[in-house]
Amino acid sequence: MMMRKRAGGALRITIALTATAALAACASAAKSTGSAGSGSSAAGAASGATLTVADLAPFSGPDAALGPTYLVSCDGATQAINNAGGVLGHKLACKGVDTRGDPADAVPATKQMFATTSNLALVIGVTSDEAASVVPIINASKMVVFAMTGQSEFDSIHFQYFYRLVPPDLEESYAMIAIAQQLGYHKVALAFGNDIGSQTFIQPAVNAVGKAGMTMVANETLDLNASTFRTEAAKIVAAHPDVILTEALGTTDATFLSEVKQLNGGRIIPVIGTSACISPDWYKSVVAAVGAPTLASDFHADNLVTETTGPAYSPFYNAIMSQQGKVGSSGNFATYLTAPGAVHLYDGINLAALAMVEAKSTVPSVYAPFIARIGDGVPGATVVYSYAQGIAALSHGKAIRYEGPGGPTNFDSFHDSTGIFQTDTYSATGAVQVTGNITAAQLRALGG
Repeated sequence: MMMRKRAGGALRITIALTATAALAACASAAKSTGSAGSGSSAAGAASGATLTVADLAPFSGPDAALGPTYLVSCDGATQAINNAGGVLGHKLACKGVDTRGDPADAVPATKQMFATTSNLALVIGVTSDEAASVVPIINASKMVVFAMTGQSEFDSIHFQYFYRLVPPDLEESYAMIAIAQQLGYHKVALAFGNDIGSQTFIQPAVNAVGKAGMTMVANETLDLNASTFRTEAAKIVAAHPDVILTEALGTTDATFLSEVKQLNGGRIIPVIGTSACISPDWYKSVVAAVGAPTLASDFHADNLVTETTGPAYSPFYNAIMSQQGKVGSSGNFATYLTAPGAVHLYDGINLAALAMVEAKSTVPSVYAPFIARIGDGVPGATVVYSYAQGIAALSHGKAIRYEGPGGPTNFDSFHDSTGIFQTDTYSATGAVQVTGNITAAQLRALGG
């Protein structure tokens, strides 16, 4: 998974197959050898010591907006947990660890994280850029990780300490095509970044276009380190697509879509983005390039259904908004309330903390089996919507099922739990709006 540059369809498939084989070998080795890690964990935490939640993700490079998004969620969730009394006498604190969005940097960063972090109790983040390289290291160190990777390899390779609340990228690709179907588009262009995380969308989208009876008229890869994309934009404009499907983070989408608009007589071609485009950083960058009215009228994105009212939403809203002005404050801060990284890592941190309480241990290898038990529940379990409610119920000897803003979980044998998709848009003021749902039947028809 070291290649991050342009790749043709056949080469992308080869890379994916190689990554799957490598992950399987790493999983087998970890299972047979036990812990290969030598870093500090919560096993040695003294009474009252602060436990660390590490946000292992890009904080620099083209995908630099991801790490701060996750840190917003981490700081908000841990502050709420600390306000409720902490975990077994411990407070929690967050630590950012920069992977630069590149396996070559992520591997040494992960090893250093284990070597230098005191009382490490949980890892979050871990995007598709680095997951194939670092998850085996994390798993061998017997550390729980809630990952944001969409790589499909993790659908079928078991890592004991790996958990995921977001869908594989292939399902997101199908969701984007389903949105295009709903909107009546027939000619599709693809424009995805050359990073690992964005490239994984392409082949499933190509397959789904054919199953949907549509025509793919262009497929351009955008170099995230480039400063202009006029060549790629010109090819797409010349192909006359009805819609452009895209994910290219940093400033890439902003520059690319601005050039599309210029070359298309001042009119944007409608755009469908991935859930990563539901981000205040992405919005701020793109709206400056193409204008708020354009985004409001010609942009859609897939996203997992999240709760925006009800008993789980209120504590989540308070936790996230408590961080306004501290980290990740560019753009419309309220967008974090629907950003996948903020929603699902908040739930992951709460699940892990409640698992620690029920297991009566902050040691990851001890509390890990309780995560799915608390998320999925057992017969007669009391539903709780926050960490505070959860520890109150546990203190009375009740079994609990945690349901956060990401909705109820249903973990499979690979510790994946994903929900259903919705269609999001932006208003003229940058607020996220839900405009529809995507059914499981639609995804299955497209290959999901």
